[in-house]
Amino acid sequence: MFIIGHRGARALGPENTLRALRRGMACADLVEVDLRLTRDGIPVAIHDATLDRTTDGTGPVKGYTLEDLAGLDAGEGETIPTLREVLALVHSDTGLVVELKEPGTEAVIVSVIMDKMPERLFLVSFHPASVAAAKNLLPGAKAGLIYSEETGDPVALARSVQADLILPRWDRVSRELVEEAHAAGLLVVPWLLNTEDDVREELRLGIDGFSSDDPCAARRYLDVAVRQASPGGA
Repeated sequence: MFIIGHRGARALGPENTLRALRRGMACADLVEVDLRLTRDGIPVAIHDATLDRTTDGTGPVKGYTLEDLAGLDAGEGETIPTLREVLALVHSDTGLVVELKEPGTEAVIVSVIMDKMPERLFLVSFHPASVAAAKNLLPGAKAGLIYSEETGDPVALARSVQADLILPRWDRVSRELVEEAHAAGLLVVPWLLNTEDDVREELRLGIDGFSSDDPCAARRYLDVAVRQASPGGA
């Protein structure tokens, strides 16, 4: 069972910043960042298409050069990190999950990753075409399909784009889904599990890992749930 620090560890530091990543790395098996491109084609870690929610800037990320973005405050004095900065930070003990936010950016992002390839890497996206492109460009990485709404047959869709895992929203997980995914050779990694009850329930369904805003609290919850589930556990 592995834990992914969502946006680094967004409950412990400004999301998608190096500070949040450092906090997440203290407890998570992998840390996750969202990637978009600047106007000059540099991959940077930011979730939204615009700057307004997470920085003191405004307008679309793609409307600014990297130099422009460097002067913005992403919270608590943090800046928007580049993918290269993220790769330099994440050491071998912690894996990296990269969410591809924008279809068509896969080649640029993979080219940067290949300069400093993490030992454990997941390339994930809500966009099936991005999952397929990522897997084609970097076959050695695990690719994953994220979804939150009903998608018909998520296992079949994931297999059609050569995914290795599915990342359903927590309320889309059932024992039947987990069994079907496992039979197809897919890992099941739901998001977001932020309470002890959520962790205990999803663990009961047979998931392989999960994402959390606070991976340190999640680690405690997981330890308790595993102990209680074991024979003679209290």
